[in-house]
Amino acid sequence: MAQAATTYVPALRVRYDETIKKELAGEFGYESIMQVPVLEKILLSMGVGDAIQNKKMLDAAVAEMTQIAGQKAVKTKARKSISNFKVRAGMEIGAKVTLRGYRMYDFLDRLINVALPRVKDFRGVNPNAFDGHGNYSLGVTEQIIFPEIDYDSIERITGLNITIVTTAETDREARALLDKLGMPFSK
Repeated sequence: MAQAATTYVPALRVRYDETIKKELAGEFGYESIMQVPVLEKILLSMGVGDAIQNKKMLDAAVAEMTQIAGQKAVKTKARKSISNFKVRAGMEIGAKVTLRGYRMYDFLDRLINVALPRVKDFRGVNPNAFDGHGNYSLGVTEQIIFPEIDYDSIERITGLNITIVTTAETDREARALLDKLGMPFSK
């Protein structure tokens, strides 16, 4: 007799479905459970200014971001020319990844519980970094806080931007969602 295949569901997603959804519905008085804010996607991006002179820096950034996200990163191109920085439109100058579904929840879990506590002198993330539409952005100054990165193999320490996109209509709802997911906001 064949065994039924077990499907993997991230622990953060299970916690959201079982407890956080109900708490948010009660807190904000939603008429339908479908109104409860949910994570839509997480965007990771890294600008590599040195890629103009050294293409290997961009390849290293793409490889590091792929390790961090668990999904292949893509190179981004400059949209317009900036003469002071010797950048021409179409030059490859960065890398980005868009995470959705279970990879998104896995990444957020690793960010909250593993990576952020490894930041030097960490006192919490900025609680005012919402954009007015329920999305949250934070910058990480060193990619070495992620355990997937081998400290000895990196070319140089670079930062990356993390944007968490939610379906929340207000910043207050988005903050409550991220707070219940475990985001360590500073007091």
